[in-house]
Amino acid sequence: MAEATDPQPLPYVPLQPFNNGSIATGGDSLLYDLNVFYNAGDIAWMITSTALVLLMIPGVGFFYSGLARRKSALSLLWLSVMATAVVSFQWFFWGYSLTFSHKAGKYIGALDNFGFKDVLAAPSVGSVRIPDLLFAVYQGMFAAITVALAVGAVAERGKMLPCIIYMFVWTTVIYDPIACWTWNPQGWVYKMGGLDFAGGTPVHISSGTAALAYSYMLGKRRGHGTQELNYRPHNVTHIVIGTVFLWVGWFGFNAGSALSANLRAVMAAVVTNLAACVGGMTWCLVDYRLERKWSTVGFCSGVIAGLVAITPGSGYVPAWSAVVYGVCGGIACNYATKLKYFLRCDDALDIFAVHAVGGFVGNILTAFFAADYIAHLDGFSHIDGGWLNHHWIQLAYQLADSISGGVYSFGGTCIILGCLDGIGKFVPALKLRATEEEEILGIDDVEIGEFAYDYVELTREVKVTDDEEDDLSQSDDQHNMAGGPQHEKNHDSVDSAGHFLQH
Repeated sequence: MAEATDPQPLPYVPLQPFNNGSIATGGDSLLYDLNVFYNAGDIAWMITSTALVLLMIPGVGFFYSGLARRKSALSLLWLSVMATAVVSFQWFFWGYSLTFSHKAGKYIGALDNFGFKDVLAAPSVGSVRIPDLLFAVYQGMFAAITVALAVGAVAERGKMLPCIIYMFVWTTVIYDPIACWTWNPQGWVYKMGGLDFAGGTPVHISSGTAALAYSYMLGKRRGHGTQELNYRPHNVTHIVIGTVFLWVGWFGFNAGSALSANLRAVMAAVVTNLAACVGGMTWCLVDYRLERKWSTVGFCSGVIAGLVAITPGSGYVPAWSAVVYGVCGGIACNYATKLKYFLRCDDALDIFAVHAVGGFVGNILTAFFAADYIAHLDGFSHIDGGWLNHHWIQLAYQLADSISGGVYSFGGTCIILGCLDGIGKFVPALKLRATEEEEILGIDDVEIGEFAYDYVELTREVKVTDDEEDDLSQSDDQHNMAGGPQHEKNHDSVDSAGHFLQH
């Protein structure tokens, strides 16, 4: 019998080194095949990751919509998808150039790529493994979801038009500089040695602190602090759907940030999923300790907290550390939901608690668990690591990055919104907040004219007159005498046709 022999390996065709550095676009596609500089697997993975991050944006909308009251549910979905449109245009217009220009300074980029000028086949500033154009569209989704996270602060009382203007201005003035100094090789945090793999500061801390500022500038919702305002989420199914969209999309968010199909991306996917699972279980256990209920909303919130926490460290830390990220993120964000009472702020969707606090926790944990051998899984990245590598100064770098990003986003957001509201005194359409009457009707009715469902819950907020109250009391007495169900005042009732009637 012939001895088995090992199969011969297939011949490997190495990529051609990029040699058109003098041409801003990377070369003339009519004269050269510009694909020979890049691996098709890297291109395919990054296009997939771009689509996955886009999927996260309606996930944010469903999550926020489910947490809100039904009469403003559609407006939060609308704002999420509108953020994609507004920010994608801003990114094309000048956002990408201000963030990832090859001629950027320590704080902001130049305008040499205005309107995607010369953005084509040259190696990107993020990684030589992918071209500028692919890096641009991928990072554009990061900018869009950051804004979608932040504008959840307008829930139930903010007007749409000023929010749209805010999206464009905030991305330009706040997000672009923070992303530039964090991820552009010329940025001061990047040069200092700060480690932020997928957006602890540019995405989560900046959006969380911006949401806090927006909540302050809008003021509290009508009935805040009384039984008149029902805090219960109106649709837990939407919250679960949104969580699933986010969980799936986060694979593209974190693993895609390796900017190549390699082992570093695989490790980022592993720690992302593990931190999400542990975060969800942790939040559930913390809530169960107090309420003896296995909350679905609590589990979903914990999953998001775990995902937020692992984001900055996902491409730097070993798999076992994801358990620590999940536990710390779940506990910290859970308790941080109480901060809004201490801060006297109506952060309706707990954006600050989950994203700003979760991002800060993740940044700090990265200082402890970042490891040089994990970063080098892509074959070319070198870092000094964190405390696992006895690189003690990394904690100071992470603190400087986190605090500077949070303070800049909070302060800048207050200034932007203050200017908009000031203009609103002369142009009523630009006033940030809806009137009390509009808030009672619901933002869906007033601003959109469409509804998430075929009815709107109005009567919970409509005061009953004395005569109507007497009629309701008599009706209650008759029902009770007949053994029927007791009538509940100031709530919606449904007739046989399924229409909601106002009492």
